[in-house]
Amino acid sequence: MRIDNRDMQGLRWLQMSDDEIADFLGRGGTGVLSFAAESDEPPVSIPVSYGYNADEGLLYYQLSTPQDSRKSDFIDQPVSFVVYSKTDSRWESVIATGTLDDIEEKQYESSAVQGMWAIQIPRVDIFERPRREVTFHFFSLDPDTLTGRKEVPSSS
Repeated sequence: MRIDNRDMQGLRWLQMSDDEIADFLGRGGTGVLSFAAESDEPPVSIPVSYGYNADEGLLYYQLSTPQDSRKSDFIDQPVSFVVYSKTDSRWESVIATGTLDDIEEKQYESSAVQGMWAIQIPRVDIFERPRREVTFHFFSLDPDTLTGRKEVPSSS
């Protein structure tokens, strides 16, 4: 892919505040979750639906875990998660990094499990089989880093 530097002229961005990040993430949406791989391999990246609990500062995912998937090989690896949006007036993005925590192993009373009640993970059916035949597991991400940027429109 070739980027024309003329398109980048006048492009400026600002860090988003914690409140702006929370507003941008809302209660849920879609993004791309990338798992670290071996140093000589690219990361494993997949589009996912997510939920966000701003009070807990946790992101939640309902990931399919088919037996023939490579995903289970990487689930314990560090991840990055990206949410991006572009409107006519500007772009915004949020990046979270950390390690996923398997909610299935948590006790019902834990804050991670209780925090799931405040979120809304969009339901996306992208599977070759009926959803009832797909195994899912819930995971949370307590980000080590959570940063956001937004475009500042040029004044030209």
